[in-house]
Amino acid sequence: MEASVDDKAQEAVLALLAARFPGGSVCPSEVARAITEGPNWRSTMPMVHAAIDGMLAKNLVQLSWKGETLPLRKGPYRISTAI
Repeated sequence: MEASVDDKAQEAVLALLAARFPGGSVCPSEVARAITEGPNWRSTMPMVHAAIDGMLAKNLVQLSWKGETLPLRKGPYRISTAI
């Protein structure tokens, strides 16, 4: 059985974060590019956002923008490992 887009997005987030320096963050568009073949990564963004919402609810990640922690996904954001 093939993994869902949500599963692929969550796996991509964790893999991208693991590859970064400690405390590093990733952009949601990086996740979309990692799970989408070709130039149509933008069509995956709503599913990536939904996966991030799920990860946030499970306290697997935290969101921030310009150094400020965000309590929920609203506007532009970066993803990092939950502290």
